[in-house]
Amino acid sequence: MHMRAGQTVEIVYIDKASKITQRRIEVKVIKDGRIRATCLTTGAPRVFLAANVLAWRPISQAAG
Repeated sequence: MHMRAGQTVEIVYIDKASKITQRRIEVKVIKDGRIRATCLTTGAPRVFLAANVLAWRPISQAAG
């Protein structure tokens, strides 16, 4: 199963400072190893490096 545009997912991510966070995002575009998404906590646009996503799972729309 692959993450795709339009999908809402929960990710575990390690940033450039080696901080691990868990986020819920709405995927907009996946291209060139980058995931452009909207963070559902802040509503802010974000770009994540796909290689730094440690784990992910789809979130059903009912789980909101």
